[in-house]
Amino acid sequence: CSVLTSCTGVSLSLSLKFMIMASKSLFIVAIDFGTSYSGYCFSLATRTDQIRQVFWGQAHGLMTVKTPTCILFNEKRDFKKFGYDAVMKYTTLPSSEAHKWYYFHHFKMKLYNKKITSNMELEADNGKKFPALKVFSESLRYMKDHALNTILEASSQTVYDTEDVTWVITVPAIWDASARQFMRLAAKEAASVWCKQLPREGFVAEGGDRQKFEESPGTQYVVVDCGGGTIDITVHEIQENHSLKELHKASGGGWGGNTVDENFKEFLKEIFQDGVWEEYAQNHPAECHQMMYNFGLQKCSSSKDEVYIHSKRHLLFFKGVEGALWCNGTIMITYEKMKSFFAYSVRQTIDTLQEILSKPEMAKVQYILLVGGFASSSILREEIYETFRGRYHILCPLEAQAAIAKGAVLFGNNSQIVASRISALTYGLKVSQAFDIAVHDIQKKRVSKADNYVYCTDLFKKLVGIGDLVEVDEVASYTFTPTEPDQTSVIFSFYCTEKKDAKYVDEEGLKMLGSCTVPTPNTELGRNRQLRLDIKFGLTEFKATGTDVTSGESQTLMIDFLTV
Repeated sequence: CSVLTSCTGVSLSLSLKFMIMASKSLFIVAIDFGTSYSGYCFSLATRTDQIRQVFWGQAHGLMTVKTPTCILFNEKRDFKKFGYDAVMKYTTLPSSEAHKWYYFHHFKMKLYNKKITSNMELEADNGKKFPALKVFSESLRYMKDHALNTILEASSQTVYDTEDVTWVITVPAIWDASARQFMRLAAKEAASVWCKQLPREGFVAEGGDRQKFEESPGTQYVVVDCGGGTIDITVHEIQENHSLKELHKASGGGWGGNTVDENFKEFLKEIFQDGVWEEYAQNHPAECHQMMYNFGLQKCSSSKDEVYIHSKRHLLFFKGVEGALWCNGTIMITYEKMKSFFAYSVRQTIDTLQEILSKPEMAKVQYILLVGGFASSSILREEIYETFRGRYHILCPLEAQAAIAKGAVLFGNNSQIVASRISALTYGLKVSQAFDIAVHDIQKKRVSKADNYVYCTDLFKKLVGIGDLVEVDEVASYTFTPTEPDQTSVIFSFYCTEKKDAKYVDEEGLKMLGSCTVPTPNTELGRNRQLRLDIKFGLTEFKATGTDVTSGESQTLMIDFLTV
């Protein structure tokens, strides 16, 4: 058995974390903070069968389940508007004023694959820098206040205490370095939680069957969460107790609906030559944003007709290209040209799905569920239908945008709804063993001053491997002995890596996650003392408890799965 020197807290970067802010409450509020759109749902804690959906945009002649994730600050950097209100205010500002204001949209993607710090800055539409922390915190504060006001109007109940509401949020404290990982994974899991309890008639296509997925144990399905920033894919199986078992670790990438917008922008640069589009975007940012906003609405249209994008100004130097015409201030785009803007996102999504579904362990998958705002795009859905309809049932909730928030409400009421995870990383701890010249690096050789015992230090002992199934609330126990016969404390140090295994903790690609020190005051038995390590895998964290069996002294360390 390995001889323990130290071992640091492990962090299983699995697939879901919601920040649950209260355990006993009157209401559950779930906020889905998305890249392009955000929204929330709520219910009484005792009636999650009646989830209240909040609608947005009524003041502007709209009624949608989400509002644009856009925020506006004035020239003094004071918060002014969020969502549709921010869009409408900014797009009506005179060009001479618009460049003084700080307008942000799609800002959540600024955290994607970036190192996050508390003092990081974001660039507004006017090109000026602004504290990222203020952008995110003001956005979340607005959503919180809106939710509390909605509860008051809907129930005539004022929330007086923080414990009156359980907040389920699909983002952590956003300035933490783990935010980018959490944002991708949280939404995917929440959508699956919601979809599994829908009757089949709750989906686009294949209506008429009221049986729910959760009433069919053994059913395996893929969830494709089609967001504005990323597309996240995972595979689940319904268990006998209606909980979820994850069958494949989260996959996907940054090819969500925003890539369609970016391709459209590149197209505009192509048809308006000699820097005309760049000059227009710089001098008239509000008008430019209005044009992009109108395009965003039309990209999800189910019509196969031409798309018309109006410009308030006459843009000269229009270059005739296949699939587009300019007529009296309007750009006419053919359906085929519109499809070309989707090509990259569609291809990446289909290729990733095919790679996952080609694996032998995916042979029993029957359904592909499309959720998220981008799933409302008929072009994306039809391409997936055409590719996979021969073997799989392709389903999309009627309210695809709301699936995430509604699933989060159910999660807030019952955190045991997810029974197991696929580990996204390999986790282990630092140990030592008797030195073996045939196995160990000579540079890792150490000699005990107490009795000349020769051992190898810095060895990595794997606890959980990448891709391993981890049961929620499962406890694993390990036994170790001290390295030195007279040591009066032991340090448990935990590490993680993307590799399947490692030999030493200082290899490239390993990261230390944390540590705890356990007192071992009674040294009479020398190295014959037992040290027990109990690890309990929870939903969003894991608890490591180290115990000196002789003295009964113990120390516990909580490791967040998302601190990696």
